[in-house]
Amino acid sequence: MTSTDLIAGFDAGQTHTRCRLARLAANGALQVLAEAEGPGVSHLEAAAGEQRFSQALGESLAAARSALQPHTGSGDDLALAAAAIGASGIEDGSSVQPRGQQLAAAVLGLAPRQVLVTGDEHTALEGARGGAEAGILVISGTGSIALGRNASGQQHRCGGWGWLLDGAGSATDIGRDGLALSLQMADGRRQATPLRQALWQALDLAIDDPAAPQAIKALVVQPGFGAAGFARLAPLVHQHAVSGDTDALAIVQASATALASMAAAISRRLQLEAAPVWPAGGALEHLPLLRQGLATALAASHPGAHLAPAAGDGCDGALQLAAKLAGERLRPR
Repeated sequence: MTSTDLIAGFDAGQTHTRCRLARLAANGALQVLAEAEGPGVSHLEAAAGEQRFSQALGESLAAARSALQPHTGSGDDLALAAAAIGASGIEDGSSVQPRGQQLAAAVLGLAPRQVLVTGDEHTALEGARGGAEAGILVISGTGSIALGRNASGQQHRCGGWGWLLDGAGSATDIGRDGLALSLQMADGRRQATPLRQALWQALDLAIDDPAAPQAIKALVVQPGFGAAGFARLAPLVHQHAVSGDTDALAIVQASATALASMAAAISRRLQLEAAPVWPAGGALEHLPLLRQGLATALAASHPGAHLAPAAGDGCDGALQLAAKLAGERLRPR
């Protein structure tokens, strides 16, 4: 690897994919050069899963290379030496991991030994801990998952089993539960609040339209809706929770409690005491009530565990893994 070679770190979520490009400075430090976004991914076994994965990597890399131009001339002139991808739905040791590896190598124009594909929770933990020996990462975005590590290097994960089975604490769950609540309001099981109107307007539906509930039922099963469609409603639920809507507040608090239960389970399994808990993901970043609820629930369920700022993010972790990969590739055999 030369000083002009690039390494790439990808954080591929269900909503969008980030690509960060860097090179190793003479002192071994990473020099970040550019970053850009592309579309999100889905599980490789899902419809068009392989196509979405390849498209996400290709488009985000192309955009990041374009962003290089003001600093380095044509970004296309710089060789890519290694890449690490943290992707939603990629399980370590599963049958989809080698498939992801092959797809990534082909899209990025690299040999398989120059590429690492793993779950986005692993790259996020690597970035968050910043060299710390032990701690717990809790991610709440479109989906949710938690991963912890102790001083011996043992790891344990909770959640992350896909939004149809286990999206507890995620933006998807918050949005879906809010929309379900609005339908209960529509048929008289609950007293109507402004939350219903806000959610239906976001879906271009009127609350006085008698066909609107059936339209919602049809909408949520469309292939293009899915987890991301529900997740886009989460900020509205949060907004009404902040405004004092007790039902919306209960939804956000239930999600916070679910996230805390994952962290507590990891802490018990790995025998962690007073462990730092690094919050990550768009929901915990942009929904302050969810973050505050997580801190409160942690204090109640596992005293000593505490929220702490992450040293870096998923792209940072992916770049660190890519740098190791590039170094290993050049070692004498």
